[in-house]
Amino acid sequence: MRDVVRQELVARQLEEQIAGRFAVGRRLRVLDVGMGRGAQALRLARAGHQVTGVEQDAAMLASAREALAGEPEGIRERMRVVEGDGRDTGVHFLPGSFDVVLCHGVLMNVEEPDALLAGLARMLAPGGLLSLLVPNGDARAMRAGLSGDWAGALAGFETGPYRLRKLTATLAGIGAPLHTWYGVRVFTDTAAAEAAVPDDPETLLLVEERAGRTDPYRGVAALLHLCGYRG
Repeated sequence: MRDVVRQELVARQLEEQIAGRFAVGRRLRVLDVGMGRGAQALRLARAGHQVTGVEQDAAMLASAREALAGEPEGIRERMRVVEGDGRDTGVHFLPGSFDVVLCHGVLMNVEEPDALLAGLARMLAPGGLLSLLVPNGDARAMRAGLSGDWAGALAGFETGPYRLRKLTATLAGIGAPLHTWYGVRVFTDTAAAEAAVPDDPETLLLVEERAGRTDPYRGVAALLHLCGYRG
C-alpha cells in the first residue's frame, strides 16, 4: 500500500506541475536519476515524453528493462535506460539538455547530496522543473511515535537531514528555487509493509492527495515532494 500511494501521488503531483508550467501537448525531455524500476519514467513515456532513466543498481536496471520490453514499440522508442551513477550526469549529458529532472528517493543514499543537486540543476533548460522526493526530516518522530516506539520517537526529534527550510535554501542556491511542495504518505505511512491496497483505492488516494497539499497535514508526511524551477 505504501508504495502504491507514493507512486500514484507523485505521478499526480508531477502531472499538475507539468500541466501548469508547459504548453499543452509539448513533448518534454525528461531525465530520471535513480529511476529504480522505472515507474515514473514509464508513466511519462506513456504520456508522450522523451525519457532517459539513469540507474546503477543491477537488479533495478533489469526490472526497468523488463517492464519497458513489455510496452508497445512507440513507448519503447521514447524511453532510454542508461546504467550509471546520478553524480555523473555531466559525463553523459550536456548542460541544459532536459526540461524535467526527477530525483526520487536518491539523496539519502549519497554522501554529498548538495553536489548531486547542483549537477542536476545544470541539466535543466531555462524554466525546467526539478522534482525531488526525500524523507521528511521535520517528521522523523511521527511514525515511530504512532507505532509506540518511544525511543525511536525521541531520537526523531534530533536535527536530521532533509528539512524543508534547508532544502529550500539549497534549491535557491543552485538556481532552481522551490515553487511548490507536497507531503506524501500522511496517513498510510504506518501501514504494515504487507498491507493490501483496498479494492477501491480512489477514496484513500483522494484523502492522501488532499492531505499532501494542506497544512498542517503535509508537514507531518513521511516524504516531501519538492518542485523547483530553474530561472
